[in-house]
Amino acid sequence: MNCLPQSCPISDNFEYVPASPVDCFCAAPFGIGLRLRSPSISHFPPYIDDFMKYITSNLQLFPYQLAIDSYSWENGPRLRMFLKIFPPYSNTSHLFNDSEIQRISTYMATFLLPRNDTFGPYDLLNFTFLGPYEKFDLEPLKSAGLSKGALIGIVIGSFSGGVAIFLVIAVLFRKSHARHQNKTSRKQKFSKIPFRTGNIKEFDFKELELATGNFSITTQIGQGGYGKVYRGTVADGTVVAIKRAQQLSLHGQKEFFTEIEFLSRLHHRNLVSLVGYCHEEDEQMLVYEFMPNGSLHDILSGRFKKTLNFAMRLHIAMGSAKGILYLHTEADPPIIHRDIKATNILLDLKFNAKVSDFGISRLSPVQDTLGASAQISTAVKGTPGYVDPEYFLSHKLTQKSDVYSLGVVFLELLTGMKPISHGRNLVREVCTACQSGMMFSIIDGNMGPYPSECVKKFMALALKCCEDETDARPSMLEAVRELENISSMLPESDTIPSDSDTTTSGTADLAPLSIHSRGSSAYGTNDFLGSNLVSGVIPTIRPR
Repeated sequence: MNCLPQSCPISDNFEYVPASPVDCFCAAPFGIGLRLRSPSISHFPPYIDDFMKYITSNLQLFPYQLAIDSYSWENGPRLRMFLKIFPPYSNTSHLFNDSEIQRISTYMATFLLPRNDTFGPYDLLNFTFLGPYEKFDLEPLKSAGLSKGALIGIVIGSFSGGVAIFLVIAVLFRKSHARHQNKTSRKQKFSKIPFRTGNIKEFDFKELELATGNFSITTQIGQGGYGKVYRGTVADGTVVAIKRAQQLSLHGQKEFFTEIEFLSRLHHRNLVSLVGYCHEEDEQMLVYEFMPNGSLHDILSGRFKKTLNFAMRLHIAMGSAKGILYLHTEADPPIIHRDIKATNILLDLKFNAKVSDFGISRLSPVQDTLGASAQISTAVKGTPGYVDPEYFLSHKLTQKSDVYSLGVVFLELLTGMKPISHGRNLVREVCTACQSGMMFSIIDGNMGPYPSECVKKFMALALKCCEDETDARPSMLEAVRELENISSMLPESDTIPSDSDTTTSGTADLAPLSIHSRGSSAYGTNDFLGSNLVSGVIPTIRPR
């Protein structure tokens, strides 16, 4: 588009509309400063079109009337942006009239935009009125017969008086009814559990309140979109982890029931054990066996200041794969987990992996007589960076979707990096590094010395699991067999404990899996130290 600069009076805050349906449409925009408080994305460009549609459709604007002038990420992470709103082409003055500015500004200032799961809530930072709009002043809601000063006085006086009366009534009511509410309201069930729960215990709210010291902040060990996780000790002395959903959380009753239903009938050393649950009127809590070493994400991100050598990482990969293999082949009926990720792989005292969080899991259809992979057509759910791309595009969920997600976890174990960071996708970055012959430059520097041939095979398996096409990925059984083959190649000093080893008591067995020391190496000349350096060929990969 060749437009003459002199044809658009930029000095008066006019500019050419970037997405105008006609060439060289010059108009005067006004600005809106926004900040998305908790977007579910970490890379904005792929979602710009969706965001613009979200804004313009709700503001009743044409798509070309909105331009995103700039955006930047802030701690949180929060996404700050500056928007420009242009008048429509049909407006021959190329300016907004006051009533239209008032309409759009009021809509934004009163937070009438409907909540969007991707972009979340927003903060309104400012309006920018320049050039022909400099004298525009946002008007408050009109009221008949009163001056602005009188209206403000009435509002403040009535509000203050109302608040005072309300507080007095609320305090008296709360004191007189607190005991009654505690005894009766929590006993009313939200909805009866619609299936048998076997040996899973149903806890009263009071029991879990006592176990956590009234949900003291000192017992809190985690927090997520569903709510908070507490460490507690129940009446029989068992130490447990209690996941307490916050009111109006995204966890939902369906996911709550799904978790209880699946874990009440699944029993495997590499699946987290559900001890019980609490389901009272305004409470949803799940009680699990306590995992002293937190999640794999906690370890890789350095939260516990512990590092994992290669043998330990392979051990965690093996346990995770065996837990998922059980879901795919031994559970009756089989189950697709659908949310395999580092935060859902928990680690016990000996760093045995336990797959957790079955809230969005689905029953898997049986394979057909020809052995073709069975699939479910369903809405896409999961965590960005771990979601199978073919499932994302086709909405067809298969067991190979779990294989892809686990492949991403394998890459995290090898590189120590997040699946998506600063807009970079781990799978693509690792593929690029390997194709450039720079594989060893991206191995986690905190791993210490490692046997190069084992790392090569583990990397090849991880990338095979992350193939875009479902049929190109191995089955979970094939992945487990390859991990066993890799573990058999480990030097004798780094042998991974057998299943019988990992269930015995004591700590002597932990030596092969202990935190590594850089002081000496049992490896030969073909073994490598993980590098903290970033390849000059692959400059975009960074540690967690």
